[in-house]
Amino acid sequence: MQELLDILRCPETHQPFAIADAALIGDMNSKIKAGQLRNRGGKPVTDPIESGLLRQDRKFLYPIRNSIPVLLIDEAIPL
Repeated sequence: MQELLDILRCPETHQPFAIADAALIGDMNSKIKAGQLRNRGGKPVTDPIESGLLRQDRKFLYPIRNSIPVLLIDEAIPL
């Protein structure tokens, strides 16, 4: 996984990523379950997140679903 992290960059700012910790993912999934989370495109996030790529400035999380990072700017979740 580290090799992949070394290559991947934010599609918007080109900042590197780190893997989000379990506490952040748990918090995000609680908000998803409560219907309180929207992605950057303004759409409600309804599916739980298994993991995520945290942008270096910690402003956005790009979800990982089915072991695939979703690197679309509108799918990023504001923190």
